[in-house]
Formats: sequence, structure tokens, C-alpha cells
Amino acid sequence: MRTLTEHDIRTSFVNCSRGEARRLAVPRDLDSRPWDDLDFLGWRDPGAPDRSYLVTERDGRPVGVTLRFPASRRGFLHRSMCSLCLTTHPGGGVSLMTARKAGAAGREGNSVGLYMCTDLACSLYVRGRKVPESGGRFEESLTLEEQIARTAGNLTAFLDKLFE
Repeated sequence: MRTLTEHDIRTSFVNCSRGEARRLAVPRDLDSRPWDDLDFLGWRDPGAPDRSYLVTERDGRPVGVTLRFPASRRGFLHRSMCSLCLTTHPGGGVSLMTARKAGAAGREGNSVGLYMCTDLACSLYVRGRKVPESGGRFEESLTLEEQIARTAGNLTAFLDKLFE
């Protein structure tokens, strides 16, 4: 993924208003992110425990998505495997992230969801740059490039649902 600026990030969001995008907390460490190892930039909002954000490239331009997840897991069913990168995280390291759909469907309250690594570090888990606290990755016969392509394909399928 190419290096993104704060301006790139704020103008990329497709499922929130411009005002919301101006007010959201953008990571301060953009200079030190491992951009070559990222399929998407993902981060949690330190001021809003139920919000996360994801920005990736789609058709040659950045596309940002606001995500929500339950702040409290009590009473919620959770899974232990991320649907994007297939990393396991026993004990709640995977959360159901929901995103309001883009356009009129989102304004009507429609959303889509996906079980994702709560820390949104899928790209780093796939590449072995980050290891989950517990759990891990299955040994696969796919090459690293094929695993990266699968993760990117899973993300594309999720984004496609936002625009349906």
C-alpha cells in the first residue's frame, strides 16, 4: 500500500459525513507505519472505544470505512478466527465489525459486518510481522503471496457489500 497522508485519509471515507471525517482521530505515527507490509491501514479510535477505521486502496484511490464494534463483549457471540486473514485469537481478539453502507442505503441504516482482528493488524499477522498473544496462524500450503491475495480478496468482498 502506498503511504497515506492525513488529507488522503480524511477525504477517503465513503460511509460517514465530511464533518465526521474531519473530526475522527487519525493516527499520529503515519511516518513510521510499515506501508510496504500493509494491505490496509487500520486503527482504533482512542477516544471512542466502539469505533475503528480502515483505509485501503480501491481502483487506484484510497477508500476509508468507519467501523463499529461492541465495547462490551458480555452477551455477544464472538469468534476466534478473523474472516479477513484467518488468524485465530482465542479470548476475544476477534470482533464483529460493522460498517454503515455507502450512499442512500447507509443513510437508511443498512450495514454489513465481518469478524476481524480487533487490532486490525491482519496484514502484519499474515506476513509474520506480528504474532497474536495467544492463538496463531494455521500452517498452510499456500504461499505467502497467495495468503496475502486471499486476505486482499476477502477485504474487497467486504467493501463490495458496502456499495451494493
